[in-house]
Amino acid sequence: MASIDQQPAGRPDGGLSFVPVGWLVIVMGLAAYGLFSNWRLIGDFSLPDNLLFLIYGGLTGGVITILWGLHLLGLAFNRSARFPRHYTIWQVAVIIWLVVREAYVFYGLAFSLEALGFTVAEIAIGLLCIYLLRNSGGAETVYANPETERPSVFVSILAALLGIVIGGAIGACAGFFAGSLIADLTHMSCFEGACGFFAAFIGLGGLVVGAIAGGIFAVWRVNRRRPAPAR
Repeated sequence: MASIDQQPAGRPDGGLSFVPVGWLVIVMGLAAYGLFSNWRLIGDFSLPDNLLFLIYGGLTGGVITILWGLHLLGLAFNRSARFPRHYTIWQVAVIIWLVVREAYVFYGLAFSLEALGFTVAEIAIGLLCIYLLRNSGGAETVYANPETERPSVFVSILAALLGIVIGGAIGACAGFFAGSLIADLTHMSCFEGACGFFAAFIGLGGLVVGAIAGGIFAVWRVNRRRPAPAR
């Protein structure tokens, strides 16, 4: 007779194993926001060297976070049995980066209690996500696909890049059009280019949303589970 405390095979985990996927999307969104916020600082050598090092390090980390995250999303969409382990490696790398960045800011720039609070919160959520994907935690009943016909990592990354470029272009055009239409309908003043700046701002938001959505859709499209061939 099975033990009372033994968890039945295939028992769902209440959906908690999807929390890491949501946090992954949020971290990727924050990384994308950082990229689009700091790209204009590239080549501005009037800034102090220690600040430039932090900016370039952040840009590099953001690109790696997004590309690596898109690969993880492909595993998650395909319910891959490898997702928990790969996600744990990614999350540990992100936590190490957060600790190193915070230490560099503390010793090289200036201490900020607010920034430290955000960093601690990110680390805490990351550790929680690792815990939710632990062995025997129920995630193995969700991510159980052996992926016998899964495309290569290179194909996933290439699809993600194409999705980011195409999605970003479509989002930027749609956002700029929507911003211009809103400015016209609300009779926004164009004094000193105010309406143009508003349309450009909406277009930038559309670029960010379109790039993220395009990358996610492309990874899902190439990694979606295909039916086994008939024998």
